[in-house]
Amino acid sequence: MGESAQSASGQAEFDRDIDVRRTDATTYAADLAPGWVVGGGVNGGYLLSVIANAVSQHLPRHPDPIVVSAFYTSASVPGAAQVRIDVKRDSGSLAIVSAELWQGDDLRLTTTATYADLDGLHAKANPLERVTLIEPELPPREECVVTHSAPDEVKSFVPMLERFDMLVPPEQFVWAGGEGSGKGTFSAWFRLKDRDADPISLLQVLDALPPVTYDLGMPGWAPTLELTCHVRHKPAPGWLKVTHTSRNLSGGMFEEDCEVWDSEGRLVGQARQLARVPRA
Repeated sequence: MGESAQSASGQAEFDRDIDVRRTDATTYAADLAPGWVVGGGVNGGYLLSVIANAVSQHLPRHPDPIVVSAFYTSASVPGAAQVRIDVKRDSGSLAIVSAELWQGDDLRLTTTATYADLDGLHAKANPLERVTLIEPELPPREECVVTHSAPDEVKSFVPMLERFDMLVPPEQFVWAGGEGSGKGTFSAWFRLKDRDADPISLLQVLDALPPVTYDLGMPGWAPTLELTCHVRHKPAPGWLKVTHTSRNLSGGMFEEDCEVWDSEGRLVGQARQLARVPRA
C-alpha cells in the first residue's frame, strides 16, 4: 500500500473521491474532485468509477462492473454532479443498466453497462483460462521514473498525476525529456496510493496512462469520444502492469487499446477507446 494518508475516518482517498449519496429512487449526488483533472476536463476513467460506485450501491446483488461502454458528450468540471440510473434488467446473475452523469443541465456522459457479482460468476464458470495476449515486460520498479516527479507545468496541466503511483521506463518519461518510441505505446507500473485496486477502480486504471499520441510526438489533451471497458477478474493486491497501444491514427482520431495485468500475472481488465488527436 502507498504512504498517502487516509482521511480521519480511515476512508481511502479514492473512495472519498468517488463517494455518492442517494437523493431519490434513481438518482445519486456526487462531488467530482479537482484532483482528477487532466487537460480540459475531469478524467474519463475516474468518472466511470463514480458512476459504477452509484450503480454498485443501487444494485447490491450485482456490485461489479463487467462491461461498461461510455460516450462522452461534454467535458466535466470539478464540483457537484448527479448520476441518474435506469435499470434495464436485474435478475439472475446479471444486471443491465443505463446510467448518465449530469452537471446541472449539462449531460457529461452516458453509459450502458452489464454488472454482476464477479465471485459468483467465477464460482459457476468453466475454470479454463485461454489468454493469447502476453503479459508486458517492464523494467524493475527501481529502474523506472515516478510520474509525479514531472515538472510543475506538467502537473498543473495534469493534476491527477498526484493521485496515484505510476512508474514508467525512463525512455517513456516524455514529460521530462524522454523521446518515446514513435510506435504509439505506453507501459507503466501502477497503484493507487492508499488502497489496492478493485473492479470499480479498474475503470479509472483503464484510462490512467497518458494518450499514446505523446509517444508519437503529439502532446496535449486528447478528448475521448467513446470508451469501452471489460473487467475480467478482481485484481490481486499489489502493483498492476498497464499498457496502452494504438495501431491507427486517421481522420483526426486514434484508437487506444489498454490491458491491465495484476501482481499474479492475470489479465484483469481491457479497454478500447476512440479519441480525438490533440490540437496543436
